[in-house]
Amino acid sequence: MKLCFLIAALCCASSSALAQTAQQSIPDVPTLMKQVEEHQHKLDQVRENYTYHETVITNELDKKGNIKKNESEEDDVFFVNGHEIRHKIKKNGRELSADDQKKEQEHVQKDVEKASKTPPGQSLDKNEVSVTRLLQIMKVSNPRREQMDNRSVIAFDFVGDPHAKTHGMAEDASKKISGTIWVDENDREVRRMNARFDDNFHLGFGLFSIGKGSTFTFDQKLVNSELWLPTSAQAHIVAHAIGIIGWRGDIAVTDNDYKKFHADAEQQPGATAVNSTLH
Repeated sequence: MKLCFLIAALCCASSSALAQTAQQSIPDVPTLMKQVEEHQHKLDQVRENYTYHETVITNELDKKGNIKKNESEEDDVFFVNGHEIRHKIKKNGRELSADDQKKEQEHVQKDVEKASKTPPGQSLDKNEVSVTRLLQIMKVSNPRREQMDNRSVIAFDFVGDPHAKTHGMAEDASKKISGTIWVDENDREVRRMNARFDDNFHLGFGLFSIGKGSTFTFDQKLVNSELWLPTSAQAHIVAHAIGIIGWRGDIAVTDNDYKKFHADAEQQPGATAVNSTLH
């Protein structure tokens, strides 16, 4: 009897708490999104103090969705002048040969030199777009409060702004996506983003395109109660080329083993990192 009473009391308390949460007003949307954009920009700057390990697994699919080819790559990632630099460590689970390691080191050095001369916020690669830029390109609607990881988040639906000024193919493509973004209400940080292509996006004078229905998901989490950092991403790509059967694939990205540089460490391969590691 006591157990039944306790369960009933807990249910009533939970219902009351949920009702109170639902009744709370949603923060002013323009103000909230401005704060999110500012926090994401600060996160981009703070990440320059960290290095991390990234694993990318690509599964090429046949028409029925079965895996017909699998590839993987592992990189150590760090930042120079706000730009991401990737140092390949493994390919398909194997360490690089001595010759390939030398070529990779030369490639990384060139990227470091280029990043040093490129202003922060200006992309090194026209095929990439940052979360900060996506926030600037999108238009949001339908705000509502939800729960994720036992934390309050504000969810928005979004579409790419067709009138936004963009630079490069990735930013142009961002105007053709829509989806949902979840913002941690307390920290004003992007927790998750789901997006899909609502139309084909043509590349290379129309000879190649990312197909309608391609999707991607991006996740960030509060790591060790210390810092919001990217943790994973998934993408399903449908690509088309003239005269070639469409390419389909699933891509899974995992980011972990975050390490913080000493204040006087240089952002380059071999720089000393603090022993405390963020997983």
